Amino acid sequence: MLGYYIMIGAIALVSWLVSNRLKSKFAHYSKVTLRNGMSGAEIAEKMLADHGIRGVQVISTPGQLTDHYNPVNKTVNLSEAVYNQRNAAAAAVAAHECGHAVQHAQAYQWLTMRSKMVPMVNVSSSMSQWLIMGGLILGFASKSGIGFYVAFAGLVLMAIATAFSFITLPVEYDASNRALAWLKNKNMLSQEEYAGAEDSLKWAARTYVVAALGALASLLYWAVRILGSRD
Repeated sequence: MLGYYIMIGAIALVSWLVSNRLKSKFAHYSKVTLRNGMSGAEIAEKMLADHGIRGVQVISTPGQLTDHYNPVNKTVNLSEAVYNQRNAAAAAVAAHECGHAVQHAQAYQWLTMRSKMVPMVNVSSSMSQWLIMGGLILGFASKSGIGFYVAFAGLVLMAIATAFSFITLPVEYDASNRALAWLKNKNMLSQEEYAGAEDSLKWAARTYVVAALGALASLLYWAVRILGSRD
């Protein structure tokens, strides 16, 4: 169990460092004012229009780094710092979220797969740890085989959530690639502004990589514990 806590602590530390670095990058590139004077909302609306997407609304949402695309109601939700601001960081985030809207419009396979998994992951994420811990405790207390099966069911749910984390990676990287390609091809940004947008999205993507690796490490640890308890 000590090894598990050390692993979780190490992952949490890396996640914190990457998250802080992302916030630092966002703050830095928020000072790089766009020469075209466009706000994040205007960038998003233009990218959608250039891709022939008419049924998606760009709206403002509270908070910081809360930006996301909602495929259910077809909205690009931009945080207040992105929606209203006119800088390289805002342009990068706005274009990235529109990248998801383009994926949706073009039925990008990884986004489709990810969307179908959301209801299942909402359940598995909340139940997996409880089933694993409950199963291990039950197996230890009663010495019966039922504890193993309960813990194994939790492991399967955790595996689903882990798969979801890895499926998220191509979705996020592709959205960034679409965003950067559009920003470059349409000459939306100067060379300095583009470099800032690219760097911002690079660090944003790394948060998803860390999350996926953390999920995998946790899954492997519990797999060893649960399958080992069968011996």
